[in-house]
Amino acid sequence: MKKINIIILAAGKGCRMQSSRPKVLHNLVNKTLLEHVFFNAKNICNNIHIVYGFSGNKVRQSIQDDAINWVEQRQQLGTGHAVSQAMENIEDDSIVLILYGDVPLIKTATLKNLIKKAEKNSIAILSAIVKNPTGYGRIIRVNNKIQKIVEQKDATQEQLKISEVNTGIMAVESRLLKNCLTKLTTNNANNELYLTDIIYLIAKQNKTIHSETTKNQTEALGVNSKLELVELERSLQKEQAIKFIQNGLDIKDINRFDCRGEIIFGKDCEMDINTIIKGKVILGNDSKIGANCSIKDSKIGDNVDILPNTLIEDSIIENGALIGPFARIRPGSNICRNAKVGNFVEVKKSIIGKNSKVSHLSYIGDSEIGENVNVGAGVITCNYDGRKKHKTIIKKGAFIGSGTQLVAPVTIGENSIIGAGSVITKDTPDDKLTLSRVQQTTLKRLKNN
Repeated sequence: MKKINIIILAAGKGCRMQSSRPKVLHNLVNKTLLEHVFFNAKNICNNIHIVYGFSGNKVRQSIQDDAINWVEQRQQLGTGHAVSQAMENIEDDSIVLILYGDVPLIKTATLKNLIKKAEKNSIAILSAIVKNPTGYGRIIRVNNKIQKIVEQKDATQEQLKISEVNTGIMAVESRLLKNCLTKLTTNNANNELYLTDIIYLIAKQNKTIHSETTKNQTEALGVNSKLELVELERSLQKEQAIKFIQNGLDIKDINRFDCRGEIIFGKDCEMDINTIIKGKVILGNDSKIGANCSIKDSKIGDNVDILPNTLIEDSIIENGALIGPFARIRPGSNICRNAKVGNFVEVKKSIIGKNSKVSHLSYIGDSEIGENVNVGAGVITCNYDGRKKHKTIIKKGAFIGSGTQLVAPVTIGENSIIGAGSVITKDTPDDKLTLSRVQQTTLKRLKNN
């Protein structure tokens, strides 16, 4: 079996992206375009060569992997020139698979099939039949045999009517590829060395150019503008949503769903519109995610109800909890069984105990709240003294009156009651009422002179 070398072309600037960032470093779902290509290719080859150019340091820093041989293309003189820069690192008796850093959704299975054909026949190209072929190179056949590829700018009016297009992806025997690269010329509209011209050179040697036609056009789509990036993103998100639905997830609208990471879900879960999943999210059985929620790197238990417009990050929500609406659960938080975190409540690096409630307009930071605690509206744990963060502990059964400020470090005793509007700066005893108030004073109304 021959060695497989993959060359990923990632040297272009991407002027139509209207960005100072290299095109291949724009994000699609949860990875850059280049990362998508790299990770799809990594497991099917012996060596990966990435050709970089514009903003080279940024491109090189984007993927930290010792398996990559980075090859600089100092002058962008065309795709043929880019491939030739990498060929000196490739053995003659191998297969070269050429990919593009801006074609992110190519499937591993498709690439494997292309390689198999090239191993048998010296060369195989990936083509696609598209309704609108504008911008793509047209595949020219005579008696159904591929003779050449003509780029859009060089095509005749008749050739422009052809709907079979070149995706740019090909697998070629390395010795044959090296030979053809030395014969390329710049006799074309762009005065560049086109890689596609090797098809004509190989056909002239009476060799058959084999092709694999993709049935999934999305996997062969390249990105040339931000509009195309958005369209590809939506296409991929829709494809993911359909798979999730087929596996049992109830998604209310596949056109308004975004999974930018990984989701593992149980049975009978619901997900309303405009939900965003980031990182790794685990969702238990019979849980519901309301509209406009964002969940990142979190574990959600069974029978959890997350109401609309809630943000959850790097936290654990246990069985039966109720969160939101308009709640924010920040990293390091644990909302325990059957606890409630209500509207406009922010929780940061805190434990909300079993059956406890923080129902309205509160900030809970660096705190441990025990079981069966009720935290009234507008309660604030004052956890930061300007230099350090401090902890608030509220023991089980406590009742914290509305508008209270708990100045950490402080411990609220078991089954204690804190009167509304208090500022608590010292630990409070168990089973007692504690309050802090200035005596109310009424003054005579001042008369205007």
